[in-house]
Amino acid sequence: MKNKFLITSFALLTHAFIFAQATFVGQATYESKTSVDAMTKNMPRPRGMNLTPEMEAQMKERMRKAFEKTYILNFDRTSSTYKEQEKLEAGAENQRGMRMMMSSVTGGGGTYFKDVKEKQYTVDKEFMGKEFLVVDTLTNYKWQMTGETKKIGDYTAYKATAIIKSDASDFRNFRPAADNKSNEADKNGDKKESEKEGAKTNFFGAIELPSEKTITAWYTPEIPVNQGPDSYWGLPGLILEVNDGVTTILCTKIAINPKEKIEIKAPKKGKAITQQEFNDIMMKKMKEMREQFQNGGGNRQGPPRF
Repeated sequence: MKNKFLITSFALLTHAFIFAQATFVGQATYESKTSVDAMTKNMPRPRGMNLTPEMEAQMKERMRKAFEKTYILNFDRTSSTYKEQEKLEAGAENQRGMRMMMSSVTGGGGTYFKDVKEKQYTVDKEFMGKEFLVVDTLTNYKWQMTGETKKIGDYTAYKATAIIKSDASDFRNFRPAADNKSNEADKNGDKKESEKEGAKTNFFGAIELPSEKTITAWYTPEIPVNQGPDSYWGLPGLILEVNDGVTTILCTKIAINPKEKIEIKAPKKGKAITQQEFNDIMMKKMKEMREQFQNGGGNRQGPPRF
């Protein structure tokens, strides 16, 4: 018992010494996975798309693999960068087209830079072939501590939740419109069959952005920085896992003061705009695409231009 106490005390002292160093930096690896079933549940099919169960299963599998990504978070006491790590394993090339399409639709980001001291973030995004540099204020997460704990690797993690506004720049946040969640018959019985069929096949008109979503995060005070993956931050310890109901981001590796040099710099390439301006551009282009499909000329006219 005495030896166990001494070992624990030594470990805590060593831990405190590491984070007291003036040159403290860290690197965390995260794996991101998206539940395609949860994302596409009750989603209407685009007009003219007739899929067999086998074709639909194959499409979902390609989407699932395209959304499986690895990210690197480099962090110090006040800032961090979060960037996707390109996969080089066999078969990754087959997913490149799907990844590029997903990136275009969701407003793909390059490097996500957070400055928690200034409470500001900068992220370079590409949407429909145009580069943007989004600069804005960090989301003020009103975290609710639950007291629940679990082990993530060698670290004890604590659970916290928050309700935030849904981000229109990420297509994964969209859900079936309230009046289109099912194909049930019209209760009043006064709609024409053509109108009902139109509601089913008009994909862009049948989805909407929920006003808010619940975030569940697990953080560890053993790494005392208020950083985390993607846009998440603001807890008394590094966020090791986060889930928004569709996507889970899990830390799989951590290195404190690694031998290789770590640079934490904000991206600078792209047209500087605010997050709201970027969201407005995305919604405008989606509206144009919706109108093109409604007119039956989406494929012939090509994508909307800036």
